[in-house]
Formats: sequence, structure tokens, C-alpha cells
Amino acid sequence: MAEPDFDVAGVEIRRMLRSLTRAGNVLVREGKLVLQTSYGSEIDSAPLERVRVSGYGVRDYALATMDGSRYVLRFALGHREGLLDAIRTARAKADAERGVLGR
Repeated sequence: MAEPDFDVAGVEIRRMLRSLTRAGNVLVREGKLVLQTSYGSEIDSAPLERVRVSGYGVRDYALATMDGSRYVLRFALGHREGLLDAIRTARAKADAERGVLGR
């Protein structure tokens, strides 16, 4: 398994008003966004083409929409920007690979 582009633990993951975990993991790995419980069980995952992540309110929150399911992610300070950067980088890398393979 490839090393993740982004991996942060201790993230509160909510599906709108319902708390799914208070100390989950968020990963960007192999072109997918993966949400996990603190025990490593997968909550949800989706290819980055079907994921939208945006800043949400205060600096440490993000809203992730994955295949129509919405999740509120609460990070420690600074980690939200790391996630957004990792997604941009992974998408750019995938686009570049598609461009090379498409020729």
C-alpha cells in the first residue's frame, strides 16, 4: 500500500448532527479520500473526482461531500489547510498522469 499524501488523526467526524467519531482519521491515499474511526474502520471513502471539500465556518472545520453524503470534519488548527492542499496536489498529479497516458 502506498504512503498516504495526507494522514491526520484525532479528527471529529460528524454526519451533520450525528457524531460518528471524536478521534477519527482522515487520509488522502491513492487518489481517494478516506474517513476512518479511531480504530481504523472505514466510515466512507470516495475517489477524489467525486469529493468536494471546502472550508466551513471557523478555521478548523471542513465540509466534505463524498458521493452525496456530507460530513463535517473538525481538525486541530492548521490541519484543514493541509487536507485542502493534499487534495489539490493529488488531483493535479492525477491530471498530469492522465495527460501523459492520453498521448
